[in-house]
Amino acid sequence: MSIDEKQLLQDEARYCSFGDTVHYVNPPKIFTDCEGSYMYDSKGTGYLDLQMWYSAVNFGYKNKRLDQVLHQQIDTLPQVASQYLHPSKIELAKFIAQDAEKKWGEQGRVHFNVGGAQAIDDSLKVVRNAKQGKSFMFAFEGGYHGRTLGASSITSSYRYRRRYGHFGDRAQFIPFPYPFRRPKGMTAEEYADSIVQQFERKFENEYHAIWDPKVQECEYAAFYIEPIQGTGGYVVPPANFFTGLKRVLDKYGILLVVDEIQMGFWRTGKLWSVENFGITPDVLVFAKALTNGLNPLSGLWAKEELINPTTFPPGSTHSTFASNPLGTSVGLEVMKMTHEIDFGKQVCDSGAYFLEGLRDLQTCHPEIGDVDGLGLALRAEICTEDGFTPNRELLDRMVDIGLAGDLEYKGQKRGLVLDVGGYYKNVITFAPSLMISREEIDEAMYLLDQLITRAKKG
Repeated sequence: MSIDEKQLLQDEARYCSFGDTVHYVNPPKIFTDCEGSYMYDSKGTGYLDLQMWYSAVNFGYKNKRLDQVLHQQIDTLPQVASQYLHPSKIELAKFIAQDAEKKWGEQGRVHFNVGGAQAIDDSLKVVRNAKQGKSFMFAFEGGYHGRTLGASSITSSYRYRRRYGHFGDRAQFIPFPYPFRRPKGMTAEEYADSIVQQFERKFENEYHAIWDPKVQECEYAAFYIEPIQGTGGYVVPPANFFTGLKRVLDKYGILLVVDEIQMGFWRTGKLWSVENFGITPDVLVFAKALTNGLNPLSGLWAKEELINPTTFPPGSTHSTFASNPLGTSVGLEVMKMTHEIDFGKQVCDSGAYFLEGLRDLQTCHPEIGDVDGLGLALRAEICTEDGFTPNRELLDRMVDIGLAGDLEYKGQKRGLVLDVGGYYKNVITFAPSLMISREEIDEAMYLLDQLITRAKKG
């Protein structure tokens, strides 16, 4: 594809809002094609993508099966107003609700919207409605739930709120058990237990500011969690943590809202990442990979008592494009496709192979301070030579080199697309295609080795 990149970048700088994007390199990268695990620039250079649009394209670029369903829907019923019904909306909601009932023994309903943050806002309505308008929430340090006014109020980064104030859902942020950076002298499990104990201490008496023992009522309505932190650096908590936390929430009548926007749809080897931890949500929010990035569609599942037509009547929240037929038809096909085989095993096997490769790299580069993962949600913490001190500068150089497109692999130019996360912005958060091949994982390790070696030379 022949394009004038210089003119496009000048036009972008003049006419595009800078508020809706973040450029990780200067000049920004322009891509013109994609296929499978690769993005391509105008010169035809392939970039192995290890973040897949922030885990929105779980099933690979130009997935033929999903693309075909989209084409078929365009040719039959591409548009319909949301006050009317169409088959795939009902069938997709039924699939998700019946799956939840089978797993958790809870009847529930599915509510659609157009983006992850919008679905978080819808969940805030569900929660506040159920808890008589209470607007205070618990959430985690390092947690990310979106940048709308509602979602940013329960996202721990103050920079997303600094210029806009609050929308009434202000969160109290609780530490998340971060195994690599836990206090010295504690096991990861002991650290997790200590956080639960400190949280439960807030309910000992009224002077800890959130609990009225006379009426047995908490000032806070719900606890918002990512079972594995996304933007926070793909932090995997110890297995005992969420069972302990859920015990406290149930004891004091606090709802559990699980954000599966980034980790849902098999990223961790389960349809929902929360399934790895043995707890049942009251509300579950999903988006991104539901349509493999082909359509902005999101939604939530909530227990029947929270979202039945009497409790949450028609018009409680609405979007013109929610449950649009293009999105729901692809979403339904995603569910069918991934339930035809043991998809979770496929993801876990690929994840184990990827993690083994990262650990091999770690032995060659002391700057890789930690590697961990669950399924194909993986992390590599980039540090100084001591293997612990965060090294954001080194990772920034790695990102720049990867997007320059001049790495070498089997005699060809290659690029590498990485995502940066973590509390100190020093973590590579790997979210490759769930269809990634062993050969592509081997290529990833070869390119990462080359990348970090070049970056260390400055």
